[in-house]
Amino acid sequence: MGNWTGILRLDAEDRYGKTVARNVYFQGALKVMRPIYHDNSGQACYYILNPGGGYLDGDRYRMQFLLEENAKLTLTTQSATKVYRTPRLHAYQETEIVMKKGSYLEYLPDPLIAYRNAKYLQKNIFRMEKGATLFYTDIITPGWSPDGKLFSYSMLQLINEIYMEDELAAFDHIKLVPSVQNISGLGFLENHTHLGSMIVIGEQANREFLDHLQNEIQNKSPAAAIGISMLPIPGFTVRIMAHSTQAIEGIFSEYHHIISRDWFNKRPSFLRKY
Repeated sequence: MGNWTGILRLDAEDRYGKTVARNVYFQGALKVMRPIYHDNSGQACYYILNPGGGYLDGDRYRMQFLLEENAKLTLTTQSATKVYRTPRLHAYQETEIVMKKGSYLEYLPDPLIAYRNAKYLQKNIFRMEKGATLFYTDIITPGWSPDGKLFSYSMLQLINEIYMEDELAAFDHIKLVPSVQNISGLGFLENHTHLGSMIVIGEQANREFLDHLQNEIQNKSPAAAIGISMLPIPGFTVRIMAHSTQAIEGIFSEYHHIISRDWFNKRPSFLRKY
């Protein structure tokens, strides 16, 4: 295990129209539940667990997932990622996901909550073949402190690298350091408190579909600021600034329903948590 606080590896394959785990391994402060099948599509859902309840000073986590051809998988967490005070070393999480052609991944972690004086670095690496489809979201909250002060964490850094056929296709980097940045000011959250990001990669993600998405979502969330950008490969990113986790989750859910309906002729699963 080396110096990793927790390790998780999962390889999934399509077996006669049903996605199953070919290999599962976990050790330390990471675990995964048995798969759940929410409908008859054969798509498996796995809940990632942290038995320790949160990330502490110097914790280091590594997760690796492989989706073989035509495997369909939902990955989510049991609850919000909580990063506690890290007086010496930042907490670190590294996730590498390999997706073969025809595979589909929904990676939907719960929001990130950083406590006062917390430092956290997260790196996601997606290695995709053409024909694979990705739906990924994350939400950064204003954190938590005993006195209710917002943005009392020391540093949050989230990196997403997306490779298509072994070539870097997209690089997304967010770094928030409240001690030297005016987080609520112009160029950052602009008087909002919560930040959501969504990355969608898929052959169907062309300009026509993006226009369709914008028409469907337009005027449904007047309290949020939403930006959409096309990627150099078939896909797009969405950035949302709002005043609550629920507002961002609602917008993500709208996008998720449209993509599931138009691309896969199905409804997304309801991930019962609270």
